[in-house]
Amino acid sequence: MLDYLKQEVCELSKKAQRSGLCKHKSGNFSARDNESGLFVFTPTGVDRELLTPRDMVVVDQDVHVIENLSGLKPTSELLMHLKTYEARPDVSAIAHTHSMYATSFAIINKTIPAIVYELQALGAKRGYVPVAPYGRPGTYELANHVANTLHDSDVALMEKHGTIGIGKNIYDAYLKVSYLEELAQMYYNVLTLNGSKEPDALPSSEIVQWAYPKEVIFS
Repeated sequence: MLDYLKQEVCELSKKAQRSGLCKHKSGNFSARDNESGLFVFTPTGVDRELLTPRDMVVVDQDVHVIENLSGLKPTSELLMHLKTYEARPDVSAIAHTHSMYATSFAIINKTIPAIVYELQALGAKRGYVPVAPYGRPGTYELANHVANTLHDSDVALMEKHGTIGIGKNIYDAYLKVSYLEELAQMYYNVLTLNGSKEPDALPSSEIVQWAYPKEVIFS
């Protein structure tokens, strides 16, 4: 069932491990099959380097486990994923990481401003990366906080927890949390070099108005 999606989610979860976005057993990934309405989740408590597509768990919108061929439980954060899919029907994948720099800002409840124009690629319509209020992991409290925060952004920090990114597919979601970590590291470096003084940020109007050059003509 959904073998192609299991393969994609498995591969990207391993890629996140190797790139340093996730360490040990932290973080989780999922994707939605738009035809069936079912979801593929990474399992809980398993080293990603040991994962196989068979280990992925299929769940429906009502939190029923439909298939777990390896007998594994889906990630304990599945409520957060499902609530986010409900709030954002336009997305088909979610990546949740505990990357070092971005999570450091999440710990102190610090939003990340638009210090570079790449923020537009993260769908951050407020002109900064927002922070979802704290909620205990695995609860509807956290799920609702995250879903509400992502209504106008494709990425968010999760207070005292980690990061989350959503996308049209699992690779898109992965790229967004990757960009978010790079942005957080740049912001940290700028604050360090600038004596903790906040850098000038691009206005939100500049972020939302960016578009591909109309001067390019396709014949």
